[in-house]
Amino acid sequence: MLKRENFRIDKVYVPVKRRATLKPEVVREIAESILEIGQQTPILVRGDGDRFVLVEGLHRLEACKALGEEMIVGYLVSADGSRQTPSSPSDAEAEAIRQKTDRLRKLRLAREAEEKASGPPTASPAEEPKQSGRMPKRLQPATLSDWLAARERDGFRN
Repeated sequence: MLKRENFRIDKVYVPVKRRATLKPEVVREIAESILEIGQQTPILVRGDGDRFVLVEGLHRLEACKALGEEMIVGYLVSADGSRQTPSSPSDAEAEAIRQKTDRLRKLRLAREAEEKASGPPTASPAEEPKQSGRMPKRLQPATLSDWLAARERDGFRN
């Protein structure tokens, strides 16, 4: 049986052909779902040297990237393409998922309350963030939908 593992998102390579199938609206829906209930379905990856190649779960991977996650739950499958049926999560894993979901929900609610209290951020063109880094807190979009729309415009590049 396969064992659930956590993989660093920056170590997961997405093949070019698979990237072409990306649908931003699906990523947005999954990201909102992950905020509400956490990641329910692990991705599938195969080993390739010191990185992993995505086999299944492109939209889940991109949704986790959009949410700023550094790790993602997945299964490591063999390169020959044979897949085993994943085992059901243990009580400890289920509890860890519940705790992560609660933490994400609290963060989201705190962020929304802070945004309502401070109003929408304003920035001059000279203060715009660099494309490669994280945006300063004062320049972050007001909602997840705004942030995902911005990611969609730049082609989901980091």
